Amino acid sequence: MARLRLGPLLRYVDEGTATVWVEASRPCLAEVRCADGALGSAHTFQIDGHHYALVPVTGLTPGTATPYEVVLDGGTVWPEPDSGFPPSTIRTPAYGDDRATRVAFGSCRWAAPPADEHDPVGPDALDTLASDLAADPDAERPDVLVLLGDQIYADETSPATQEWLARRRDLTEAPGTQVADYQEYTRLYYESWLDPEIRWLLSTVPSSMVFDDHDVIDDWNTSAAWLAEMRDTPWWRERILSGLMSYWVHQHIGNLPPSELAADPVYQAVCATPDGTDALREFVSRADADAGSGSGPARWSYRRDFGRVRLLMVDTRAARVLDEQHRSMLDSRTTDWLRAQALDRAEPCDHLLIGTSLPWLLPHLIHDAENWNAAMSRGERGARWARFGEQLRRRADLEHWAAFPASFDGLGEVIAEAGSGPGAPATVSVLSGDVHHAYIAEPRWPEAAPTARVLQLTCSPVHNSIPTGIQLGFRFGWSRAGRALGRAFARHARAAAPRFRWRKTGGPWFGNQLMTLTLRGRSAHLTLNQATPTGHLTHTTSRNLS
Repeated sequence: MARLRLGPLLRYVDEGTATVWVEASRPCLAEVRCADGALGSAHTFQIDGHHYALVPVTGLTPGTATPYEVVLDGGTVWPEPDSGFPPSTIRTPAYGDDRATRVAFGSCRWAAPPADEHDPVGPDALDTLASDLAADPDAERPDVLVLLGDQIYADETSPATQEWLARRRDLTEAPGTQVADYQEYTRLYYESWLDPEIRWLLSTVPSSMVFDDHDVIDDWNTSAAWLAEMRDTPWWRERILSGLMSYWVHQHIGNLPPSELAADPVYQAVCATPDGTDALREFVSRADADAGSGSGPARWSYRRDFGRVRLLMVDTRAARVLDEQHRSMLDSRTTDWLRAQALDRAEPCDHLLIGTSLPWLLPHLIHDAENWNAAMSRGERGARWARFGEQLRRRADLEHWAAFPASFDGLGEVIAEAGSGPGAPATVSVLSGDVHHAYIAEPRWPEAAPTARVLQLTCSPVHNSIPTGIQLGFRFGWSRAGRALGRAFARHARAAAPRFRWRKTGGPWFGNQLMTLTLRGRSAHLTLNQATPTGHLTHTTSRNLS
């Protein structure tokens, strides 16, 4: 009988449909059978010897919660016998004026060690959320868990994974203790998603995901010079192709509704052949060949609607244009897509959420330093400064929206337009992670300000750490002295002043944490919860946003 190797993960859910992702031990028919009679089935597809299925479940009743089981070739494999967790359920929304939509989000989860080992970075916020929900199955839970990047760390592997890698190959040869191929990427997902608490949580709370750099490698696509150097190494091609293939399998396809999957030529090609490895590899090879040019075949960004709440998840890694004289965070196709989705008034929304792994609004000193670095790197002060700028950019991770000045302004223009005029949402929130702490920032336009309240909501890490010195640097970056130093950077760069101002209105908060937006009608409420050594999530802050 086929065994369940990984999953189930509850991914897309709407009022009557859901998708459930699984990995099986061999080719089989995967079924999801719900207690209320709803069901779905799909044959597995094969990638590099692994067998996966994304099962569409139909016939669900809006506004209900139904337990489900996973069946492989007729044998029940989930829930596990003698599980200490409550049944995994599919909860469908019934959207209406009085119904709240809860969106929990965060980023940067380094896989937690086994429960009997010391955890060097403290308690895991997702583990803790799972424990709290398991202890009280009737408690309020997120309608969706938005994971904003670094779901795995391909370049910072655990001691257990390094021991496993050493049994496969010589770790004295590049890429050393980093992962090298598809099989090694799958090891990271096993390590992360087979954690019992995480496995149960992801089986019962829908999730939407997007990559950031550590899903592939630190500083991924930071510059054209970086990319050229990586392509000159003998191990990079297999690393990037395997990274994109494993992301497509484990994260990307589950982000999409069944209707989009049915029209996706790559998904259809992979499922139509006994072994989809070549079809998927050919697709990501074309994407990699065009990396940095803005002309690749892949669009990893996507849209999710939760009633009158719209989430736009934006790829800020693979969609970059890296030509130093025309740098852009987003290629023209992704830019046009983002603008069209944000301004879509045919289906008005009360709250617009823009998910981008990298924060849009940073502490002022860091913003100005990144803007200055971009000017130096493109040769604003000559070749010597350009070489220094490139070196500094990599050492200090100067690659957020501020490092792409035209894109920073462009996102501001889209947000201001989306938040203005008849039918505008009540709030426009940019959801971000990456920087290993949490804060709230708000922009202010000098004229023609949007009617919507606009917020930068940054929450990170879910499970990681940040050195004390960098904590102090982030605090200083918001200070009056930090702003003054930033203005000096801007003058040296001959940089134009931003078209709007912003200020920090919450934080910074440090620790392993999750933010949750509770959206009801045109009201919005934010809570920040931190994981504590006692094994619970505790409120750090709670505030109304509209």
